[in-house]
Amino acid sequence: MTRTLYRNARFFTAGDDTWAEAVVVDGETFAYVGPESGAPHAEHVVDLDGRTVLPGFTDAHTHLLMMGEALGQVGLTDARSLAEIQDRLRTARGSAESVLRGRGWLFDAVPDGAPTAAMIDAVVPDIPVYLDANDYHSCWVNSAALAELGINRETPDPIGGRIERDETGEPTGMLYETAAQQYAWAHRDASTTDAQRDAAVARVVEAYLASGVTGAVDMAFDELALAALDRAQDCGALPLRIAAHWFVANTGDDESNLAQVAEAADRAAADPRGVRVIGIKLVLDGTIDACTAAMRAPYVDGTNAAPIWPAERLFPVVAAADAAGLQIAMHAIGDGASTLALDAIEHAIAVNGGQPRRHRIEHLEYAAPGTAERMARLGVTASMQPVHADPAIFANWAARLGDDRVDRAFAWPEFEDAGALLAFSTDAPTAPHEALANMYVAATRASALDPAMPAVHPQFALPLERAIAHATRDAAASIGDGDWRGRIAVGQAADFAVLDTDPFAAGDEALLTARVTRTVIGGRTVFEL
Repeated sequence: MTRTLYRNARFFTAGDDTWAEAVVVDGETFAYVGPESGAPHAEHVVDLDGRTVLPGFTDAHTHLLMMGEALGQVGLTDARSLAEIQDRLRTARGSAESVLRGRGWLFDAVPDGAPTAAMIDAVVPDIPVYLDANDYHSCWVNSAALAELGINRETPDPIGGRIERDETGEPTGMLYETAAQQYAWAHRDASTTDAQRDAAVARVVEAYLASGVTGAVDMAFDELALAALDRAQDCGALPLRIAAHWFVANTGDDESNLAQVAEAADRAAADPRGVRVIGIKLVLDGTIDACTAAMRAPYVDGTNAAPIWPAERLFPVVAAADAAGLQIAMHAIGDGASTLALDAIEHAIAVNGGQPRRHRIEHLEYAAPGTAERMARLGVTASMQPVHADPAIFANWAARLGDDRVDRAFAWPEFEDAGALLAFSTDAPTAPHEALANMYVAATRASALDPAMPAVHPQFALPLERAIAHATRDAAASIGDGDWRGRIAVGQAADFAVLDTDPFAAGDEALLTARVTRTVIGGRTVFEL
């Protein structure tokens, strides 16, 4: 088997010996990491021209099909007013055929944070329009879409969701939480072709490889995603290392809920063709931006949100998944939800005993004091997304809480200090998928979307070395892969990314302009500029 020496570079290893001058790759793994003078003979030599090399990023919380679809939709995150949103929709209508889809709009870009169908009807009245919010927990639609979905004043709210209505009871055009899932997204899934899904997967692979991402963890996996990724694997178009959590919805019925867990266990036991199903995903609450996250104290307007999974429904599911050896990933943005998640894990431990386990809580945007210490004690991973703390999207988040809770937003160092495993990811497409932009926010608490904005909570920024380690080494460890990938070390998988700029020397701002020039997975170059 041919050995390859990569030389003349600075290798950040994310290991005990932080830096190396050269590596030798033998097949799919690193056979040597260290000073170039000590490198063994290799048949092939690659001179990296003094560039910086990082371990391959693992996007430890993402949504692959949704990200691929989003990359082909109208982007609205940087539209800062209703007029700008309307202008983009008006322009996009020219190339749309039977439906128009957009993504990423922000509540504070809309008057009073209250979008209506009429606002879209004013520019696109003739075809259905579906606009996913930046957090992907709500969907804004026009009147044609409401009609297509069959939503009217008689349509009931689903469990864990809400169809927004005016004072007369008529739907206004906003679908929150499970109402977005069960109406807008279900219709999207039913009307999307396999060819369109295959194109979405191709967009994801291309985008991730160009970003230095070598692995991903899908956090809402289902039959459609599995089939699309299997097709890509069958034709050799899926070089990424992918693990997945099967989505389990609260139906309100224990038997039905437990049947979903059993299906996930069967999927996990099956021989994977390209994607490993390793656990289940439960969405316990919504988002702070939409006041649908479950908080222990009310929002500034006096409202609060109940969890989508009440304890009596949640505990049996978590206990069953834990008993089956599945990793449990629970979306919990509010402190009420994260407290509930930990209660459920403690219940599962009491029921099932001391078996090995590494469960996760996703997002933790506001966690009550003591949460990090409790997670460390229980061996629960904190799965967090630096790009969600971008100052360009923070104002509405802060305004919804409006008190001293804002001062502890996205408090990553708390989890480090407590000794909990901290894994960084992007949650694409709720935020940009680019790994280096994610690291910029992590290392500065400044904005990758609008670099002119001042940093928010800079005391929570992390040194770049630690931020990258959380997005590489710890992200791989968060799904049990830390013993074989995530670091540049002998015996580890040869997954790495080569940058055209050294951000450690040039400063954190260089992360916004640096490019990945080569991505290697298992010793094979899968992307090169």
